[in-house]
Amino acid sequence: MVSKEFRVLALGDDVGLYEEMMSRGLIAQVTDERVAEILDGSSISAYIGFDPSADSLHVGHLVQIFNLRRLQEHGHRPIAVAGGGTGLIGDPSGKSEERNLLDSEVLSQNLIKIRAQLSRFLDFDCGESSALVLNNADWLGKISLIDYLRDVAKHFSVNQMVAKDSVKSRLNEREQGISFTEFSYMLLQSYDFLHLFDNFACRLQMGASDQWGNITSGIELIRKMRQQAAYGLTTPLVLKADGTKFGKSESGTIWIDPEKTSPYQFYQFFLRAEDEVVGGYLRSFTWIGEDELSELDLATAEQASKRLAQSALAEAVTEIVHGPEMARKVQVAARALFSEDILSLSPDVLEMAIEDAPVHYVSADALARGVGVVDLFYAAGLANSKSESRKVIAQGGAYVNNSRVSDIEASVSSGDLIVGGVVLLRRGKKDYVVVRVRG
Repeated sequence: MVSKEFRVLALGDDVGLYEEMMSRGLIAQVTDERVAEILDGSSISAYIGFDPSADSLHVGHLVQIFNLRRLQEHGHRPIAVAGGGTGLIGDPSGKSEERNLLDSEVLSQNLIKIRAQLSRFLDFDCGESSALVLNNADWLGKISLIDYLRDVAKHFSVNQMVAKDSVKSRLNEREQGISFTEFSYMLLQSYDFLHLFDNFACRLQMGASDQWGNITSGIELIRKMRQQAAYGLTTPLVLKADGTKFGKSESGTIWIDPEKTSPYQFYQFFLRAEDEVVGGYLRSFTWIGEDELSELDLATAEQASKRLAQSALAEAVTEIVHGPEMARKVQVAARALFSEDILSLSPDVLEMAIEDAPVHYVSADALARGVGVVDLFYAAGLANSKSESRKVIAQGGAYVNNSRVSDIEASVSSGDLIVGGVVLLRRGKKDYVVVRVRG
């Protein structure tokens, strides 16, 4: 279980949730000015939906997960809806083509894992604000098509639906367009809000800004069928420096599940954040307070090469997601990769440090006899020729186990194997190869 004690008050104990979220850039749109009063008032129930089309959540979900946590910290009851019903349909929002539909067995397995992940960040035993994780298949699966068309769908205007951005962008795709299946997604999500309003007194739906059309449709359905008010709030999409979304279908997905993305890779992802996005990431993905955020912004502007903001970001998010002990290990591994401290690492931490490194294999016999560093650098791909290897050594850019090699005649032997039975070769500051023994 990951510790939930990760909050640093951003603006002081007397600051309301709405102001806190505004100060951190976590509000894109609200449906009504009364949302501020609701967030800063007495306890309410609010929900966010999560797509179960994979067996793990990813970093793109973290902002919404953390928004639920912020709600709970301010005395509200967070509801996470895992879309076991809508997941069989697929949300067209932000997608340029039809999703592959999952079968119910795969979806059920995904839901089990996602429920467990959500439970690591929310408190399910804290009285009135105890979190809930619900599966919308539990109510959507009980509705007959005739009843739904007669009682619910009649409240939706097709003209208004096609005007929604999530639908309109797909209708403009001449070749593929949008199927009726995905077109109907909006109706199902709207019914989710109605069901939660009726059964859990849920008055607020939150989500990323690409969910605006779905959220407002749910609010309108509640108004028409219950003659009461409900509200919506969206968070700006958190984008990579190249303007693309975090997601499952994009390359290089960073998963919460340590079996899919190791804690070290997770840490490195945030450590490599570009200067232009790191400030926004700090505000979206951490609980670091406003004073420290200002200092980190200044450090990025004036001492960017030190990457202090990136280090603070990577440490904070890794601790929240993978726990303080694992965060400590990956920090040690990251620091040791380019220092002689690597010789003192435990086997598990060493494996973290070198897990992304290219591997070059040598035979046990060859290593026992000794392999020249010149030959080894060339064979491992750290130099294009043996003459280039000699040049690298002469210029002080060759390292074995992070110790600089200055002798062109130097060799590597079995005695150079460090814990884990490897030898680490490095050229300059960034290029490294792990030598492993084969046979």
